[in-house]
Amino acid sequence: MAQDRTPSRSATPTIYDVARAAGVAPSTVSRAFSRPGRVKAETAERIRMVATELGYRTNPLARALSTTRTSMIALILSDITNPFHFEIIRGAEAAASEAGYTMLLADAQESYRLEREALERTLSTVEGIVMAGSRMSGTAVRMIAKQKPVIVLNRAMADVPSVVTDNPRGARRAVEHLAELDHRAITYVAGPEASWADGMRWRSIREAGHELDLSVRRIGPYLPTVAGGMRAAEDLARQQTSAVVTYNDLVAIGLMRGLQTMRIRIPEDVSVVGFDNIFSADLVTPALTTVAAPLRVLGTTAVRNLLAVVGGARSQTGLPVVLPTRLVVRGSTARRSRKRTWPRRPTDRPGDGGNAIGLPRRAPEAQ
Repeated sequence: MAQDRTPSRSATPTIYDVARAAGVAPSTVSRAFSRPGRVKAETAERIRMVATELGYRTNPLARALSTTRTSMIALILSDITNPFHFEIIRGAEAAASEAGYTMLLADAQESYRLEREALERTLSTVEGIVMAGSRMSGTAVRMIAKQKPVIVLNRAMADVPSVVTDNPRGARRAVEHLAELDHRAITYVAGPEASWADGMRWRSIREAGHELDLSVRRIGPYLPTVAGGMRAAEDLARQQTSAVVTYNDLVAIGLMRGLQTMRIRIPEDVSVVGFDNIFSADLVTPALTTVAAPLRVLGTTAVRNLLAVVGGARSQTGLPVVLPTRLVVRGSTARRSRKRTWPRRPTDRPGDGGNAIGLPRRAPEAQ
């Protein structure tokens, strides 16, 4: 005899309505949504069909009161406006949705304080956390990991599970590419001092430069933004170089824009290589040569690994999960020119007050 599928008096269908219509106990309905692996596949499918027909929706917060499970995770980003994170978010959301989880986003705005506050707000409501580009100290991250499962993204830690891209290989390939174009001196434009990736990239560039008998130097740190790159352009214009590797693509784009306003040509005067291959890297002029990272896979892998730990898998600490990088060659790199074509520097023209044509006067440093 067919079960009555008419909801009870309440306008909103309840778990008891679903149980009665599906011919199962309310506890079975609860397990079908919170622990589907503990319910026979055909029973779980029947329950889902009935729930859809009745318009029943689970309440994650209500379920959390009785099971301590919310089916929610958090993704804490160092800067949500950085295009580097766009594909990471998409990959992370896809993996969370696939597993029936809701993902909360929080933006730290490159601030340790805001990152800490975001964690304090979300810790009690989520089952796990992905920390992308965290600026927190290792000690602070470990304290969070003792409270909830944590995956650290784009930063390797010995005692907290992490997912990173192959920064050493990517940086080396960038240096090799510039050396193949006959550049003998390379400048690295650094990002935030608190960035693990920045330190790794600089170390790898320096080692590759030494092995290839190149002169390598570092300027910075700068904000990992277009504005940071434009600031770096002012400094670079005073210390001429034929090749540059930047902390990320945003810095590279800002650097190129700043140099071009000073009539310094890319790549005829300076070859520029970025990092990350964000969506706008091929929209600038010239298109940016960059070290590409599998950003969407980065997000997907981080969330899947996090949910495995949430589900009871043993946390894999020690060596991080390393995803491959590749060099994408575009128009911002070229063979080194033998001719000096940079505009005059301030020291080239006596009596000009330190302001060569095309080189804007720099404001005094804030005290």
